[in-house]
Amino acid sequence: MRKIVVASNNEGKIREIKRIFEDYEILTLKEIEEKIGQKIEVIENENTFKGNAISKVKSVAKAIPENYYIIADDSGIELDALDGFPGVYTHRWLDGTDEERNLGLIEKLKGKDDRTCRFKVAIACYHNSNVVTAEEELVGKVPEYPRGENGFGFDPIFELDTGKTLAEITMEEKNKIGCRKKALMKIHFAIENGEI
Repeated sequence: MRKIVVASNNEGKIREIKRIFEDYEILTLKEIEEKIGQKIEVIENENTFKGNAISKVKSVAKAIPENYYIIADDSGIELDALDGFPGVYTHRWLDGTDEERNLGLIEKLKGKDDRTCRFKVAIACYHNSNVVTAEEELVGKVPEYPRGENGFGFDPIFELDTGKTLAEITMEEKNKIGCRKKALMKIHFAIENGEI
């Protein structure tokens, strides 16, 4: 069985990856650290999602055996009215919980007419010194207040053209439109077809 190390411990992301890579053994960052007996520093200091995803897989690759596939993603929300802010800093622009960051973004949009937002995701896969990437995006708008109990991250403040937020739809509905799933499917295709 082929093994994939995911350069993350995010449970939501791990679940999505496991659904798509059903025939693979999936190891989280924490699990591979326990296996090799050392902490791995995952570096993300680039100014694009793609750059960060590549940086993450390469930093993990330095620490583990070559026979593993390594997958990393970088994703975030961009607000048109704020010139793409927070972008690559989505998870770091404000110290606190996802809920606090979401409320902070709503606050920043007070008085703005344009509430258009974009969820962008870039996924990189590394294996035997080769890297393939896939990028996708989903366009929506930021509502006046968070809504919904499903999902994670900024799902409660990402409203689709149906009027529902990503946190108000089922996982099945989200999977049909989700850009992380689409990008992961491209990576799956690349591995299965020997592109990496």
